[in-house]
Amino acid sequence: MNTVSIDNTNFSQEVIHSDRPVLLDFWAPWCGPCRMIHPVLEEIARERPDVKVGKINVDEQPELAGRFGVMGIPMLVVLRDGKITGQAVGARPKGQILAML
Repeated sequence: MNTVSIDNTNFSQEVIHSDRPVLLDFWAPWCGPCRMIHPVLEEIARERPDVKVGKINVDEQPELAGRFGVMGIPMLVVLRDGKITGQAVGARPKGQILAML
């Protein structure tokens, strides 16, 4: 399982109506810490088929970034049944990301 690109057109289907927890990564291509955690998120997506890992490019999806109050990136948000159950701003080691799930 790989990460899923999330935008306004697929947000409801991929996140709100997901049958499993969703780990959202708010990122931008120019963000160094975002690039640092990218391989970790890909690894989690491969190792944890029970979790959907979605990536939202804040430059391309400012409405979604605003909806979640993104003030700094990377910002990780965990949702279950469409409700936020955890979030963190800044690069995190894999163990801390997994603990959020």
